[in-house]
Amino acid sequence: QVQLVESGGGLVQAGGSLRLSCAASGRTSSTYRMAWFRQAPGKEREFVASLRGSDGLTRYADSVKGRFTISKDNTKNTVYLQMNSLKPEDTAVYSCAAGITTYNYWGQGTQVSVSS
Repeated sequence: QVQLVESGGGLVQAGGSLRLSCAASGRTSSTYRMAWFRQAPGKEREFVASLRGSDGLTRYADSVKGRFTISKDNTKNTVYLQMNSLKPEDTAVYSCAAGITTYNYWGQGTQVSVSS
């Protein structure tokens, strides 16, 4: 089993920045694919960014490309999501996920609210 715990959410004004953290524990592996998803009220969960453990390849949703950066620190078993130039439409609960071919493990989520 793998446990994922997110932190770093909060309230920020439009144009501001936040850094989310996802600490992994348990039977973790550096080969896991790690990702961030978000879900806004009344909307379906959507993909934000991912990082492939085997080679560090990253992918981003078009809506966050150029503003968000996913990274990881293997020594701390932690994945980060640096979010810059935040917009009100980025408001959502952000969750991290981990897995090899599918995302089997999920965190509980952290709220990000962006005021205009």
